[in-house]
Amino acid sequence: MTCCWKLKKNSKNKNKTDMAEQHNDCNTCGKCAGTAHECAQDTGCTLYTILIYSENIAGLLSQITAVFTRRQVNIESLNVCASSTPGVHKYTITCYCNEEMAKMLTKQIEKKIDVLQANYFTDDEIFILETSLLKISTPKMLDDANVSKIVRLHDARIVEVNPTYATIEKTGVTEDILSLYRSLDKLGVILQFVRSGRICITKSCVEQLDEYLNERERTRLSK
Repeated sequence: MTCCWKLKKNSKNKNKTDMAEQHNDCNTCGKCAGTAHECAQDTGCTLYTILIYSENIAGLLSQITAVFTRRQVNIESLNVCASSTPGVHKYTITCYCNEEMAKMLTKQIEKKIDVLQANYFTDDEIFILETSLLKISTPKMLDDANVSKIVRLHDARIVEVNPTYATIEKTGVTEDILSLYRSLDKLGVILQFVRSGRICITKSCVEQLDEYLNERERTRLSK
């Protein structure tokens, strides 16, 4: 006879497994057969890129991610680096949501004391790049000529080869990287796969942060 608490526990574990399987079908991990555009249409959301400029203060990243957690918005990718402005760091965050939510997120983030500026963009408003590394089996690559053909067709680069594995580097937009991954995965040669977070620059001629800082300096001097 099975106890009631065991049945409840098994039911909870099954629900967690189902949720994990649904998450693994997401386009961002490269396992979904659809494109990012198709996935966005299914959910009614758009992939937004949020650019945040802040001072280099410890603990600020957790404050920013907490804004997404409170709104129950999942972060698809996150990249943090020094910006072209001395002393200022740049956060590049992508997430699926509607425009109203994207606007709300940026406003909430800008309220943080150490945040200088936050803006959201769609893909057609920015220049985007990602980098990926794929480790594939060398014996399988040598046995199947289609592997090298796929690498050339996707304009990827083999950066290392040894008797056990070969390392391939591919830089481009998300769809190109996932296309390479899926093509090689069908041949069963992939041992490891990793993608960097998105990096991007706006199509504006002038950095928006510089305009903001200049305006703030003019306001300070006029007082």
